Amino acid sequence: MRFTRAELETFRGATVPDLVGTTPPRLVFVGINPGLWTAATGTHFAHPSNRFYPALHRAGITERELDRVAGLTADDRAHLLARGVAITNLVPRATARASELTAAELRSGAAALVERLRAWRPRVVAVAGVTAYRTAFGLPRAQLGRQPTRLAGAELWLVPNPSGLNAHETTDSLAAAYAEVAVAAGVLAARGVEVSARPRG
Repeated sequence: MRFTRAELETFRGATVPDLVGTTPPRLVFVGINPGLWTAATGTHFAHPSNRFYPALHRAGITERELDRVAGLTADDRAHLLARGVAITNLVPRATARASELTAAELRSGAAALVERLRAWRPRVVAVAGVTAYRTAFGLPRAQLGRQPTRLAGAELWLVPNPSGLNAHETTDSLAAAYAEVAVAAGVLAARGVEVSARPRG
């Protein structure tokens, strides 16, 4: 699937529904905000250069690499939910680049995120974007990795952003970071063996 620039521009300001099931997820990935390709396909992290789904597969979180470019299928979404994975964003508004967001939007998005997480009750939250997190939560010294404080009762991690614009990371390094949070959430066992995503009572 391909979009022209003009077609993508029509999706500025659009929103993308959260990927979340009816039972508490084990692991919630939090993106910064939808890109235009994501808004056009209704699929988080959908841009062809985004390495999120390849990294999930390489980490062992998914059994196959999900083809996101044209949008995830119903089976793909069900597979993620069955693994105990949910996906949301700090800010719902679609932009061409995350740098177009204002600090006020990020702070407002953080407050709304906390409310969603309180309702969802995940075990682990992984925010994919340390710079946006610092602004959103007023913590300018936050670093990648497990955080000393919890977020809405969940263990909080900052993980690298999978965008193709993040030249500091590779699919392998992203997979290593995502596997770490998946182990913490119980999506993967410590030795990389998958465990069932049973709902937590």
